[in-house]
Amino acid sequence: MKELLLYIARNLVDNPDDVIVDEIEKADETVYELRVAPGDMGKVIGRQGKIAKEIRVLMRSVAQKQGKRISVDIVD
Repeated sequence: MKELLLYIARNLVDNPDDVIVDEIEKADETVYELRVAPGDMGKVIGRQGKIAKEIRVLMRSVAQKQGKRISVDIVD
C-alpha cells in the first residue's frame, strides 16, 4: 500500500525525491501521511482537491479488496 502511494505521488510531482510517506498503525485502520515539496503541494491536491480525492478513493478501494481500512492525509 505504501509503495502504491509513493508511486502515485512521485509521478505527479516535479521533485519525486522529496516525496515521503509515513505509515501509522491505529487500532482499526492505517493512516498514511503524504509529504511533498512545498512547490508540489498544488499538484498533489489539484483544483478544488480533485486529485487528492481521487488518490484517497483509489487507495481505499485497494485496501478494501485486501480487507483493510486506511486513510490518506496530505501533510505540509
